[in-house]
Amino acid sequence: MEFTVMTFNLRYNEKKDGNNDWPHRVDQAADLIRRYRPSAIGMQEGLRSMLDDLQARLPGYAWVGEGRGGGNEDEHNAIFYDTSLLCVQEWGQFWLSETPEQPNSVSWDSSLPRICTWARLQSIAEPGLEWMLYNTHLDHIGQEARVKGAALIRSRMERYVGMAAGADASAVGSLLPAVLTGDFNAWPSNPAIVQLRSELFDAYRLHDGEVGLTAHSFHGGSDGQPIDYIFASAGVCVLEAHVIHDNVDGRYPSDHYPVLARMRIEPCERE
Repeated sequence: MEFTVMTFNLRYNEKKDGNNDWPHRVDQAADLIRRYRPSAIGMQEGLRSMLDDLQARLPGYAWVGEGRGGGNEDEHNAIFYDTSLLCVQEWGQFWLSETPEQPNSVSWDSSLPRICTWARLQSIAEPGLEWMLYNTHLDHIGQEARVKGAALIRSRMERYVGMAAGADASAVGSLLPAVLTGDFNAWPSNPAIVQLRSELFDAYRLHDGEVGLTAHSFHGGSDGQPIDYIFASAGVCVLEAHVIHDNVDGRYPSDHYPVLARMRIEPCERE
């Protein structure tokens, strides 16, 4: 069955952004989501009030997640999903630290608490089809934190997911296929991304032409390298991917471009 998955860093509500602060962008962000109607979205930097704003403008979507400070505190890596296509069977969150269950925890050289939110999603049309969605935001300063944070995510994914890129779906047995979205704050040559690409399928392999930058500081353009990614495990066949450059008279819904991938997910047997 086919689904579309988006990763979208919303840019937190910062008054210093002037006419690019969230109240000036929320309608444009919601319009973009309605236009592409992704089955699921991994968002980054959403404060609770921002997520409530989007929820009010996106009937037919629901979301899960909590702030990196715990509860509603600070930025969320919320997972939005189309309730006509998917339902959440369970969800959770862990911190990218040496104490992953401790809210607001920081380790290594991370400048801030960093999190990964996950959900086990079930198809409404095919209830036997389930898959995992992981959504993260790696640190923008600490390289050790990026590498070890990515490794922690991979180890958590192994609880559900066969990791070998290109592996035959029948070989993963009871393990669920998975998609990993996020702002990784790392170019493709960064060791954190190199390692992920060795174990998971990078959706950009199906991108038509150069990918270009994905973080543009509200200036647009494409000259550069991406830091936002969508990865897929065995059992997920990525069909296409593209970076969305939509703007209205040079105004953008965020300082990051959303990335969208279309994929086919096959049912897996579970023990």
